[in-house]
Amino acid sequence: MDKLNIASYNINGIRAAMRKGLVDWLRENPLDIVCFQEIKANPEQFDVGEFEELGYHCYWNPAEKKGYSGTAILTKLKPDHVEIGMGKPKYDSEGRIMRMDYKDLSIISAYFPSGSSGDVRQAFKMEFLDDIYDYLQALIKEKPNLILCGDYNICNKAIDIHNPVSNKNTSGFKPEEREWMDKLFENGFIDVFRHFNKEPHHYSWWSYRANARANNKGWRIDYCSATNPLKERLTGAAIFSEAYHSDHCPVYMQMKM
Repeated sequence: MDKLNIASYNINGIRAAMRKGLVDWLRENPLDIVCFQEIKANPEQFDVGEFEELGYHCYWNPAEKKGYSGTAILTKLKPDHVEIGMGKPKYDSEGRIMRMDYKDLSIISAYFPSGSSGDVRQAFKMEFLDDIYDYLQALIKEKPNLILCGDYNICNKAIDIHNPVSNKNTSGFKPEEREWMDKLFENGFIDVFRHFNKEPHHYSWWSYRANARANNKGWRIDYCSATNPLKERLTGAAIFSEAYHSDHCPVYMQMKM
């Protein structure tokens, strides 16, 4: 294997996504590593064997609350180490983050909080942003080759959202959230999709309302970000907007081993 194919996918409930053909899609689109967010289930509630039959080692990080949040990583390369959580119970109880360490590479699946339900959760989201930033900056000193896959629940630039003017104060596009994204990309990380693609109208999430997906009125809130030392190993990126197992779609990156 000379290339590593990685995807991040908020599946908005793994059981529902499996009923919509998720396993068949993975069979038809062979990926080496898949980072899931919002699995909304414990592994005993669905057939893990369907993923194992595709050659994946499966690692699950469900939330304590049933039917909520949670992350997972499916990998065809057996990791040297699996780290569940970031050492902060208020996030770890919601299954927000997990990490795989390989020889010279670490990969995170992260589900950033949404602030769309109101001020309390928006404040929680901003706390999370501060805490994960500090966590990442400390981690890259130890693990310089790091990939942060996940649903960040933030559009970084106006190009990443179909209606930037009317959403300028909406959670997910607030100035303070966008400033956080700028800080991330100015301090060690590369937005892999934008590294390869500068064109507008590429989104990874669409509201279920007003036929938004059919009209491509979406938001790009899902990312694969890679640390600067990996820049020369990056070979491609894409958004798989034809995958319909969720209100999100998979985002993809490829790199040299």
